[in-house]
Amino acid sequence: MWASLTLCVLIGSFSGCVTPNYLANRKVRENALASTLNLVSRKGPQISERTWNTMRRYDLDSRYDADRKKCFAYIRERIIEIPDAELIYALSELSYVEGKRAERAGNASDALNHYGVALTNSYDYLFSKDLGTTRNFYDPQFRGACDLYNESLEDTLRLLCSENQIQPGQTYTIKTPDREFVVRTEMRGQWKANEFDRYEFVSDYEIETLRNRHTTYGLGVPLIAVRRPQNEGSDRPEAENYYPKGLSYAVTALMRCVPEKTGDRPGQSKTCVLEFFDPLTANQIQLAEQWVPLETDLTTPLAYFLDSPEFRKRNEATEGLLNPADSLEKSGLYMLEPYDPDRIPVLMVHGLWSSPMTWMDMFNDLRSFPEIRERYQFWFYLYPSGQPFWISATQLRGDLMAMRKAFDPHRRDKPLDEMVLVGHSMGGLVSRMQTIDSGDEFWKIVSDQPVQNADQAIAKLKGDPTDRNRLVSTLFFRPNSSIRRVITIGTPHRGSEFANDYTRWLARKFIKLPSRAISTGNRLAENNPTLFKDTQLLTVANAIDSLAPESPIFPVMMRAKRAPNVKYHNIIGVLEDPSFVQARAGSGDGVVEYASAKMDDVESELIVDSDHTKIHMTPKAIFEVRRILLEHLKTVDANDRVALRTESELDPDVISRPLDQGMGVHDYRGVDKVEVNDFNPATLQR
Repeated sequence: MWASLTLCVLIGSFSGCVTPNYLANRKVRENALASTLNLVSRKGPQISERTWNTMRRYDLDSRYDADRKKCFAYIRERIIEIPDAELIYALSELSYVEGKRAERAGNASDALNHYGVALTNSYDYLFSKDLGTTRNFYDPQFRGACDLYNESLEDTLRLLCSENQIQPGQTYTIKTPDREFVVRTEMRGQWKANEFDRYEFVSDYEIETLRNRHTTYGLGVPLIAVRRPQNEGSDRPEAENYYPKGLSYAVTALMRCVPEKTGDRPGQSKTCVLEFFDPLTANQIQLAEQWVPLETDLTTPLAYFLDSPEFRKRNEATEGLLNPADSLEKSGLYMLEPYDPDRIPVLMVHGLWSSPMTWMDMFNDLRSFPEIRERYQFWFYLYPSGQPFWISATQLRGDLMAMRKAFDPHRRDKPLDEMVLVGHSMGGLVSRMQTIDSGDEFWKIVSDQPVQNADQAIAKLKGDPTDRNRLVSTLFFRPNSSIRRVITIGTPHRGSEFANDYTRWLARKFIKLPSRAISTGNRLAENNPTLFKDTQLLTVANAIDSLAPESPIFPVMMRAKRAPNVKYHNIIGVLEDPSFVQARAGSGDGVVEYASAKMDDVESELIVDSDHTKIHMTPKAIFEVRRILLEHLKTVDANDRVALRTESELDPDVISRPLDQGMGVHDYRGVDKVEVNDFNPATLQR
């Protein structure tokens, strides 16, 4: 028991593996109108003082007190006769308050009617052309109209979802006591219409663990779209294996109000189009000939997935350390976004006693920058961290090949050949091993008998062909030509003093290596008694053994031939004021000394004041990764320009092509736009 506890304390220094809660339910949902309309007060909801002023100005206050229904009908008539932004806003707010009162009273149909009036009239206020000269974008009322639109749309969706499962691509007829609405739903992203199992509302949750919540302000209702697993049977696509169960995406819902005929006001609309947008690909859309920012939330849907039972089960870091055999079936490449052939992959590789969970702060922050999410997609690698890192590197090589075959078998997706790897701690070693040529150097670690290539090694070995191929694939390999840049963070390039005799002894007591690996090594050792000079690497080595400074693999990695087209970057932790225990490890992050973390072949090196477990979570490190990714884009785009010029010399037609077509040249102002044409009401007929 004491030994087990000691092992957890010592090895835990490499990463940390507490599984936190990422999300909590709000007691009262977030609502931008809560304070202005006193929605949660005992006397609420109540209309604002400014709306009361408008009512008095138009001599409507007494009508409102006498009969609200007749008052609303009268206001609608006045708006048709004399369009006035203040009056349209007042009607929207009055209707929203009335909808809240009806919902509190349990009258869902009446509430739905009032929310519909609030929605269409706030849309009228924001987009009608005849209000263009009086609409004041600097007036707080303008943002108030945005909030009325958003909240009335959300309350409408809540009522609809309570009775129906909203399915994009379908048309719905909504009947209320006063009117009838026709709503057509459309998916505006790279998803399929039936891709999602259900929708949750972002406003029901608050973030607990992720450091930052990334949102944008505009129009629309941010949603959590929970993905439906596709084709569980034998016809399941290979690409489906890369999406974990329970995966959820960020979606923004927006309602477009379509007047019945020319000259009608949007407030009279009986036809609406409900659209679902992907905020990763568009944060502005066109409404009524205006570019409108979307209200988005990228973080809450991510936290919802991280809190799901499916992800927690797959993310068991301790099992990956202590029982690599059982965690093998969960290992592999995973995507938390839909695969995009036009974006460059960034693959994040965790370290010892860790999992993809350790990257979530960096992932969350990086994709909050439009210039990053426009050009990059983020992937994660999960592997049994208790096994030697060279075994994990071998598995990653195979997994990258399988991924390419599943998504791009004809190798037509050019961004896949610009891949960036980011590795923390031991994950940095796994990543760098993807970019070196083994030659016969790794073979020499285990055998004095010379061979020149993998075929000669297989021929020299005796035993089962599967065993021989498995060993040789670990010792002989070439660089992955798709990888262009590697970022290592807190990586022990020369091993760590924490992997000492005592921790290695403990690790051998408690880490259960895969029986397949042990039996393969034992069989090969028995069948080739004079071939191997060190059978320990074949039979008993684990992750702690592999990180010992005296491990023979580090000198080999240092002198191995590197791929000439790969650039390396390094981020190192050096504590300015380490604790007594950390200080014993020397100048470094408390686990990896600076002398071990430093590399001379890098394009850049950044020192961060952080302990080993949190280097990659610090704002300084995250911002440095962003800088490197932007630098990578400049290189990619420059190469594309050279390629285009070369092509133009051969093809005269290319000379007339605009400079920013076909080259990957992008605008970094952070504006993603999607233009959607207004709909013809006739298209809504089934």
